[in-house]
Amino acid sequence: MIDLKQVPCILLLLWNFFIFILYGIDKYKSKRGHWRIPEKYLLLGAFIFGGFGAWFGGLIFHHKTRKWYFKTVWILGMIVIVVAIYFLVKS
Repeated sequence: MIDLKQVPCILLLLWNFFIFILYGIDKYKSKRGHWRIPEKYLLLGAFIFGGFGAWFGGLIFHHKTRKWYFKTVWILGMIVIVVAIYFLVKS
């Protein structure tokens, strides 16, 4: 049985996996010259609890790693996740 405290952590994991896949899709589209996912959606997804997925997506797919503002948002997104998990564990 899943404990109620585990649900937010599972959702965070799934969200980060979704953001990771989103970065992979955008890289795939960029290589083929197709319509791209707007940067604001990639940044927003990374900032809203998706920092780790975005960071891994950037590293694995070699995508958006040269843009300083992406790296900044990835770090901020990771901080948001760590703070959220801290408060989940604390309560």
